[in-house]
Amino acid sequence: MENKVSVTNKGVESSGLAKDYKEAIAEYLWNGFDANASNVTIEFQTNAIDTLDSLAIVDNGDGINFENLNNTFGNFLDSVKSNSFQRSSYAHGNKGKGRFSFAAFAGKAVWKTVYKDSASNKLLEYDIAITKNKKEVYKDENKKVSAKKITGTTVILQDLFDISAYSLKDDEFKEYLAKEFGWFLFLNKDLDFSLKINDQEIGYKHLVADNDMVNLKIKDAHEQVHHFKITYIRWSQKIGDKFYFYLLNSNKREIAKELTSYNNNAIGFYHSFYIESDFFDSFNPANAEQSGNLFEHTKGNPVYKTLMNRLQELVKEKQKNFLRGDAADQLILKYEREGVLPKFRNNRYDQERKSDLIEIVKTIYCIEPKIFQGLNKEQQKISVGFINLLLDTEERGNVIELVGQIVNMSSEEREELSTLLKKTTISKIAQTIGLIENRYKIVELLKTLVFDLKKFTNERDHIQKIIEGNYWLFGEQYHLVSKNEGFDKLLSHYIAIINTAKKSGLKTKINAEEKNRRPDIFICRKHSVPDILDDGNEMEENVVVELKRPTVDIGKEQLRQIEDYFEVIINEDAFNSQKRFWKFYAISNKVDEFTKNQYVAFKDKGKRFLVKAVANYEIYAMTWDDIFLSFRLRHQFLLEKLDFDKNVLREELKLKGIDFSKDEVAVITAKIINISA
Repeated sequence: MENKVSVTNKGVESSGLAKDYKEAIAEYLWNGFDANASNVTIEFQTNAIDTLDSLAIVDNGDGINFENLNNTFGNFLDSVKSNSFQRSSYAHGNKGKGRFSFAAFAGKAVWKTVYKDSASNKLLEYDIAITKNKKEVYKDENKKVSAKKITGTTVILQDLFDISAYSLKDDEFKEYLAKEFGWFLFLNKDLDFSLKINDQEIGYKHLVADNDMVNLKIKDAHEQVHHFKITYIRWSQKIGDKFYFYLLNSNKREIAKELTSYNNNAIGFYHSFYIESDFFDSFNPANAEQSGNLFEHTKGNPVYKTLMNRLQELVKEKQKNFLRGDAADQLILKYEREGVLPKFRNNRYDQERKSDLIEIVKTIYCIEPKIFQGLNKEQQKISVGFINLLLDTEERGNVIELVGQIVNMSSEEREELSTLLKKTTISKIAQTIGLIENRYKIVELLKTLVFDLKKFTNERDHIQKIIEGNYWLFGEQYHLVSKNEGFDKLLSHYIAIINTAKKSGLKTKINAEEKNRRPDIFICRKHSVPDILDDGNEMEENVVVELKRPTVDIGKEQLRQIEDYFEVIINEDAFNSQKRFWKFYAISNKVDEFTKNQYVAFKDKGKRFLVKAVANYEIYAMTWDDIFLSFRLRHQFLLEKLDFDKNVLREELKLKGIDFSKDEVAVITAKIINISA
């Protein structure tokens, strides 16, 4: 029989139908779930040239009751399915437009439906047909008792255009369906709901990066307890324009939705909350205050207000957990990749400082990620650099005040940051104990070599092998550039680090006869130093270390050798700038009378161990005892700056087998020699 809808074909066209096959097919899939289906399938057949022979959407829902046909297909923009499933951006089935979606890619749609007749208690079936060019007319025909055993509906789409088998096989289409229906399938996973293309199930689990379920109980004024099942999903990618709390009734139908408080973020916290409760069975989202209907709940209900407060607390907690994990790690990786973090030398002490800074930055990021957003690279470097400066001083506690002036912190957040600052201080002390332990071991080993075993020790085979990885002996601020290589390679390494020669392709060649002379250690200071001849500007400082055999005293011949090094350097075009300052160190067990006289001759310069100063270079002569004593004095200062009881520190070191007493030196040295062997 032919029936008419109270609207023209043109009126249907202008009502805003689905624009492409993906949207249109999704409408029919939702219609299946709206009809209480648990399994919905897209079925199609194709030929060798990828042309679609047929396309159908099959569901095992309740079917379309013939007695209600006039209310379902006969009405337009006033469908009985106002209580339908919805997605994140718009509602399905509640305007009566979904059945016309086929017009986006098909000339005709036929519904073959089976439903249970309440009067006869039998399964009946019939067909409904609508054509693209005459959408205001629908035909029902072939009504009869069904031979099938279950209810359901099959929508057959005919006269297809602008769609191929590839369209339905394409990964993009499958991903669209996963994003559209993933949340719904997830909520119904215990009921074995499924969505398939032919026999292949649409997977959505790759979209779920994290999930949790919370049961919440809230009492109303009459002591009635309302139960809310809250499902949290964090998506691996953005699946909608906004992030919502979706309010679902006891049938998992969406009644309303509220924006979460984290929609204006750029941290990748893609989230949704689905709140299921029979509280929403009688919920009227249109009324902000309590309505006159005693059986109707509104947004003004105290239970609803309590629920929303708890939800905001929950989303805040989930964001913090997210930030503490992947997001914070990604921020640090980004900062390291883009050079935002301050430069830390490759030694244990500096690496511990770096770990300290990273933990504090992560914690601040978790409290308020906006602090690190919307800044250009230089602003990021300044912000992180300022925090690092505070951490390296006695003003660590002021980090809390700094953050507090930028954002409002709760008492819990202040306590969290304060605890971390204290914790990292204690951790820093513990790490420094381990650092000092290792350095004392190395110093004691060197003492054994240069003092006790000096007859068997030479600079190249023994001493150099130890200190080339421990150049902190000459100052924390130095980086090792080259060790025991001819100046030809040495200068190439130098340019590669200081002047980025590797990037520029610059090659340096030395023609001097001394090109194969080899200083044992060549160190450069990465940071600049004040230029004493150019007030307000800086110059570059470099250090060359010449290690001598312990049995060789440092005298005139050894110092002259160092002057030869400098002549080789300044005769090279790449190294003759007066803005480069050079320090040369000669080190052995003793210095002779000539060297001691040089100390006196340059005493007026106010620099200990200086034996020569000309233009932009200086030569220093030091004994190993000078090196070891300087090391001990430097570390004593470090312990004092830690503001830690040195007696407690000594006890810690003793527990680790380390002592400052002479009796322990032989034991420690023997252990290290055995390990080295």
